[in-house]
Amino acid sequence: MNPQWKSRLKTFWQEWVKPFLFILIIVTSFRSALADWNDVPSGSMRPTILEGDRIFVNKIAYDLKIPFTTFHLLEWGDPERGDIVVFFSPADQKRLVKRVVGIPGDVIEMKDNRLFLNGKPIAYESGGSDASDNDSISNEILGDRRHSVMTTPGKFSIRSFDPIEIPVDQYFMMGDNRDNSYDSRFFGFVDRRRIIGKAPAVVLSVDPENYYRPRFDRFFSALP
Repeated sequence: MNPQWKSRLKTFWQEWVKPFLFILIIVTSFRSALADWNDVPSGSMRPTILEGDRIFVNKIAYDLKIPFTTFHLLEWGDPERGDIVVFFSPADQKRLVKRVVGIPGDVIEMKDNRLFLNGKPIAYESGGSDASDNDSISNEILGDRRHSVMTTPGKFSIRSFDPIEIPVDQYFMMGDNRDNSYDSRFFGFVDRRRIIGKAPAVVLSVDPENYYRPRFDRFFSALP
């Protein structure tokens, strides 16, 4: 190869490629281990999270992982009932966003879309003002957390199941859109190590049914 070309390639590698790769490794490591965002393409968490929301994922809410892996270096907390979390599905490894409704040691049961926790019914309040003609919205009170859940009478779903005791290091996840959510009722418990992080807020939001116009009222809004 021409010495002049060798010199140019060496300069290109040292001044452009190496710095770019270094920055890329730093950014991807940060996203892998510390913080990330997650686009929401489905309505399984309606009415809390809408299609087109981009949610913030706090990956150090519970632990510190080795970048690009699920191995934990340190742990300082565990998901709590009511937390919205991002995790790898045990069924197909896809990233899902759901709410923790049962933690290790809990006995959870559902009767006609009403949760029972450790033998006691969870409280519900009417909250249907935002519901469409086919949907019903109520407020579910999970511990000291109040959040909205949606049901759709007439739609196929698992609305009842017998009491289940949640094993050690396992969690029971459900979508707030109870009749339109692929969750632990279908794929079972979620192992602690599959949980990527906690989703505390919507960062940005667009309306895919309205030419992807921004929903400014949802920007930087906390998730209940």
